Amino acid sequence: METVKAQVTSKGQITLPKALRQKLRIKAGDQVQFTIGSAHEVLLQKQQAPGFSAGLLKQYAKSQPLSLEEMDAAVRDAVTQKRLS
Repeated sequence: METVKAQVTSKGQITLPKALRQKLRIKAGDQVQFTIGSAHEVLLQKQQAPGFSAGLLKQYAKSQPLSLEEMDAAVRDAVTQKRLS
């Protein structure tokens, strides 16, 4: 188990040490969750952002189901757009 320390400011804030941010791949804007255990231990977890595919087909939503060909085209378009951005 690895241990890192941080100092609490007068406003109750801490800066996550660089080694911890790197290990958990936490960057500016990421959300973290603190869980307090029964022995007052604290578990810090990085919240996972929705995956790349979340909402991928939303723009192609119709009142009728999509065919496999339409789904393939939608995925292909989205991947192409993601690579270009």
